[in-house]
Amino acid sequence: MWAHVWGFLYSKYFRFWLKWILRLLTGKCELQRLLGGAEAGARRTLSVEHSLESSKNKVLRNAVHVEEAEVEKCVRDVMKEKKIEQKDTGFKTNLHISLLQISGYKKLYLNVENLRKVPYDSENGDHEEQLIELWNLLMPHENLKARISKQWCDIGFQGDDPKTDFRGMGLLGLVNLVYFSKHYTNEARQILSRSNHPKLGYSYAIVGINLTEMAYSLLKNGALKAHLYNMVSGLPQMEHFHQFYCYLVYEFDKFWFEEEPESIMHFNQYREKFHEKIKGLLLDCNAVLTLQDTKKP
Repeated sequence: MWAHVWGFLYSKYFRFWLKWILRLLTGKCELQRLLGGAEAGARRTLSVEHSLESSKNKVLRNAVHVEEAEVEKCVRDVMKEKKIEQKDTGFKTNLHISLLQISGYKKLYLNVENLRKVPYDSENGDHEEQLIELWNLLMPHENLKARISKQWCDIGFQGDDPKTDFRGMGLLGLVNLVYFSKHYTNEARQILSRSNHPKLGYSYAIVGINLTEMAYSLLKNGALKAHLYNMVSGLPQMEHFHQFYCYLVYEFDKFWFEEEPESIMHFNQYREKFHEKIKGLLLDCNAVLTLQDTKKP
């Protein structure tokens, strides 16, 4: 309760006076202090984003909603509004980077959401090709005897037609599974093999789709900002979302076997525990959660 009261009082009253005092002492506005002091990355961009969102100035508040094509003009408008000389190239460059990251995050979410909304269509040749590619990547020495087949259970789908398992995450679930299998083929096959453990086994594809939902929800609620702002000095792309998904798959498999659940019936409990662990890691302003870093000796 007291935290909420303090937060309200600070944002409503104290923040203005603190900014005013610091401007008198330093001769710089809040944006100048943020962009001139902190290193590039999440700490700086998150601070800039909060400063712009909290501003009483309409030009500054609108800056967090600009699209990529408008960023350069927005930077000039902000500098003009705050009476900062256009020849201050350091401020201009750093604000440009931060606004690209902010607008890029919003655009990435829209792209991910649009892909999630695409239902798997067995009449769509591209969808079917990706599904068959997934099989071939994971089971290179076993031919799929028919499109509708119990063999799909061998890679962790629930029935003889995988399309029913993509209902929640749409095409996004399949694209994630294929991406991991294509770019980390050895790891994907190893994890698939481990998922067939007689006691600790789980449904590889179903869990993979579940982890797509986890990655999607973290992106949607803003929890991936620190990770992406540290990872990308500019516009985050779909590739970066896929890379984070790969990290989740790899880490969840390690987590599952370390925890040694009594049975798959406890999946939701351990899934939530893993989710909390990831959210905790993402609270770190220096967070960079990639499979490349995880695999370093």
